Amino acid sequence: MRTLPVGERALLIELDSAQETEAFHAELLRRRAAGELPGVREIVPAARTVLLDGLERPAALAARLVTWTVPPLAPSPEAGVDIPVRYDGPDLAEVARRWDVEPAEVPRIVGGLEFRVAFCGFVPGFGYLTGLPDRLRLPRRATPRTSVPAGSVALADTYAGVYPRSSPGGWQLIGSTDAVLWDPAREPAALLVPGTRVRFTGEDLA
Repeated sequence: MRTLPVGERALLIELDSAQETEAFHAELLRRRAAGELPGVREIVPAARTVLLDGLERPAALAARLVTWTVPPLAPSPEAGVDIPVRYDGPDLAEVARRWDVEPAEVPRIVGGLEFRVAFCGFVPGFGYLTGLPDRLRLPRRATPRTSVPAGSVALADTYAGVYPRSSPGGWQLIGSTDAVLWDPAREPAALLVPGTRVRFTGEDLA
């Protein structure tokens, strides 16, 4: 773990792996809920970092953080989000080929996994979902698409995600959904926030 000051009231904590980062983020949320992090306004996770903002004494907290014992990430008791998917993505056959299965097996494999929102970024409402095992790791497309339709369900590396709006993208598209990932008129606007458990469901899994 490495802590870096950001301005006068924030810290950026760097960790060694995505798994450590998710566990550390969960521990921060737990300690803030327990009143152990007074003044902290924002806790923002990324792939290998967590930003803490609103600190009265950043240096003092940085000294304490390295003494913490952070338990492995445990399943969240919070209700998750089910996202219904039509497995009609243009890269479905390519994903099946790389997994050495028939295309019809991809929905069952993906639907059998539980994902977790590790962090958000790229565009508002886009969550990077962990849960794809390393044996199913996928490369990004060699040539990104200039326009990916909103609602596209995609995989890349060991992440899954859903495009909230039309945008360029290089992930492997396996399906689509009508779920609204980002709605400024909704509270909260984002359907997926860090820590949310996610399952992809579809007619093929019934």
